[in-house]
Amino acid sequence: MTQNRINKLELTWIGKDDDPAPLEPRILLHSPEYSFGEVETGVLPNGKPWPGNMLIHGDNLLALRALEENFTGAVKCIYIDPPYNTGNAFDQYDDNVEHSIWLSLIRERLIRLRNLLADDGVIFVQINDDEAAYLKVLLDEVFGRNNYETTFYIKVRHEDRILREDIRYQLVIEQVLCYRKTPKYSAPRREKTKNALDDYEYNLTFDAPPAETVHIGGYDIEIYPKGTYTITNEGKGKGCLKLYQIRGSLITQSGSASEFYERYLRSRRESDGLGTLYKVIGMGVKGDGLGYRTILQPDKATSKNGFYLQGKPVKVKENKGLPCPNFYDFVQTFNNAGYEGGVQFNGGKKPEAFLRFILSLAGVKPGDLVLDSFLGSGSTAATCSKLGLRWIGIELGNHAYTHCFPRLKNIVNADDPTGITSEVKWQGGGGFKFYELAPSLLNRDKHGNLVINKEYNADMLAAAMAKQEGYTYAPDKDVYWKQGRGSEKDYIFTTTQFLTAEALQQIHEQLAEDESLLVCCTSFQPECRNRYSNITIKKIPQMLLGRCEFDKDDYSLNIVSPPAIDDDENEIIDEPEENYAASTNEEPNLFD
Repeated sequence: MTQNRINKLELTWIGKDDDPAPLEPRILLHSPEYSFGEVETGVLPNGKPWPGNMLIHGDNLLALRALEENFTGAVKCIYIDPPYNTGNAFDQYDDNVEHSIWLSLIRERLIRLRNLLADDGVIFVQINDDEAAYLKVLLDEVFGRNNYETTFYIKVRHEDRILREDIRYQLVIEQVLCYRKTPKYSAPRREKTKNALDDYEYNLTFDAPPAETVHIGGYDIEIYPKGTYTITNEGKGKGCLKLYQIRGSLITQSGSASEFYERYLRSRRESDGLGTLYKVIGMGVKGDGLGYRTILQPDKATSKNGFYLQGKPVKVKENKGLPCPNFYDFVQTFNNAGYEGGVQFNGGKKPEAFLRFILSLAGVKPGDLVLDSFLGSGSTAATCSKLGLRWIGIELGNHAYTHCFPRLKNIVNADDPTGITSEVKWQGGGGFKFYELAPSLLNRDKHGNLVINKEYNADMLAAAMAKQEGYTYAPDKDVYWKQGRGSEKDYIFTTTQFLTAEALQQIHEQLAEDESLLVCCTSFQPECRNRYSNITIKKIPQMLLGRCEFDKDDYSLNIVSPPAIDDDENEIIDEPEENYAASTNEEPNLFD
């Protein structure tokens, strides 16, 4: 860990300062074959449309980038369980990544996740000892150290359940690092079942006048020797006074009866005698309204601490509950999680009961959005479905099909009796949509040149270009060239056809004076250039070159910037049609 030029402590590693190329903003392709149930749509807190629960198959860094346009600031809770970098290779993913590469991999994803988190949202990152200390410093950097909430220590395995005797230490604890995005997040509190007035069980009566009155520390104090007063225990909640022993942190509270005893009265023990009571006139008036505070010397010579009596508060404080502890024993739950959901997932499955607990810490309620970008066997999505929460799950591995899909389908059909099903009385219902991360918009031809991917049909291309330019893809049913909207008056039109001056004129005649249009095309007549002030023409793919990193689908290792390519918009492009997406009448299923 080093100190940078602005005196900020940060973690450094090989490759951290390498400038990664901007990520390509991919579109997501809806796959009806792996979608299931009745999907509830709606509106997100950021005002964007909610398409329904989303199961996304693809590289999670690219998928997070794809989500940013619609979901920035909309996610209430993020839970991730990334590969622990333990040096072991799990069946489902590679968990043996060199240390600095692992840090780079996680950092890029944490930055994207923070963008998606709502201002009152919170993120939980589960990890073990191998990278926990480094991850903590990294999270401090991304989220801000002032937004660190706590680390929850979770017992996940029994100390005597040793499957490998060649290891030096049995790791029974894992950590869950918790960060908020802003102070708008409110940490949960445990229910406080104890009545606040139960401890008021004592009454005090004075049997004789005070032996003397003295002035100490700014207060008049009546002194009652032992035997001149009576303290009775009336039973819990039946008395008017509460008894405190003066010790520990009570002594350090400025202006308190405990501090007063330490400063002025402890030294009078021998002169005034054991059991002496001091009636400090004027102390604690605002708290209990008695007009005085009662402080006592101990009865026994062997006792080190004094006591004080406090009356019932004038205003009973609101029951705000108790702070949550940061250690929990989930050993039995983790031991029984192996076949939850009817799918076996060795080396990392998280039990639904545990995830329900994590979600409770986030304070989520039905309708809130939860994101897991390392979905694994689908436990987070399964738990959210049963709790009535909106969810997005991202998984790169093939088990998006073999594990997540059948598990979530069974939940919709009420065919999953495992996990928290009985606890929450799950009866089935709901649904989800399955999405594939679209391939790169541009890929390289046999000559190494970036050209439009042949897998893109005209509609996919239009959606991708709208996303590239920051427009919302929303084709107008009546006006073919209104494919996307940037504002109420700004539109985008993408075509693979050769754009003629005549066609452009027809579009201009339909365009209102206060409207503007961006045309993205593969080639156009010279007469089209700068012909209308409210129509801008750009050529694809030239307009995209150097903007972001194309033709890369795997971001599990270091991100390397591609060489920059100049964009010459003055050249008329008219390449063979085979390099571009052909027009088609096929309706793709898109969400972008």
